[in-house]
Amino acid sequence: MRLQDKNAIITGGGSGIGRATVLAMAAEGANVAVFDINEAAAKAVAQEAAALGVKAIGVAVNVADNDQVQAGVAQVVEAFGGVNVLFNNAGIIRRANVLETSVEDWDRVMGVNVRGPFLLCKHVVPLMQAAGGGSIVNTGSGWGLKGGGDALSYCTSKAAVVNMTRALAIDHGPDNIRVNSVNPGDTNTPMLREEARQLSQEEQSFLAESNDRPLKRMGTPEEIAEAVVWLASDASSYVTGSALVVDGGGIA
Repeated sequence: MRLQDKNAIITGGGSGIGRATVLAMAAEGANVAVFDINEAAAKAVAQEAAALGVKAIGVAVNVADNDQVQAGVAQVVEAFGGVNVLFNNAGIIRRANVLETSVEDWDRVMGVNVRGPFLLCKHVVPLMQAAGGGSIVNTGSGWGLKGGGDALSYCTSKAAVVNMTRALAIDHGPDNIRVNSVNPGDTNTPMLREEARQLSQEEQSFLAESNDRPLKRMGTPEEIAEAVVWLASDASSYVTGSALVVDGGGIA
């Protein structure tokens, strides 16, 4: 198994890509800590993972809150003894242009999507240094590599994540810590349906538009999770600072 006896933190693990990755990592032998702002969802997914024969805990964490992140990481150390893998996946989206984006929404998107990975790395990197290395995967987006309409704060935040990933990889390569981003296109998750609501579009029509890419379909959370597991595992041992696009050819 590719992650046998590794200890992993997955943020935003209560649903969508996060949940799929929790289960994929558990199936590969990793002990998993499910961080989510929704405590019930975090604990439910942790129970699913535990049924696969690994240690699993669900922790309520607002990733934009330093005290909550620090306390959550401490719970993981107490439960597992350390952290080898970090998947910074928690994210939110607000579909609006600059005129329609409120200051509050801008700050919230930046708080979750950019401050969150920063805080998790700040508290987890020292643990990885002490352990002799580790792997960090950050969720970017195709819209972190190119622009998109009516999504100013989201596009900006994901571009920041992609370049944060590169900077982390440069700083901590000597520590044997690899840092990469996975950049999904439209994926069949609750967040994609939330976008339809924010844009006041009929859900099925909105989802159908997501098929407009070379593979003629949207992605599944499980497909993104497979890419994350590969980046987290020793199978990608010479890969760091990379932005892996998993989008069915959408930005090709």
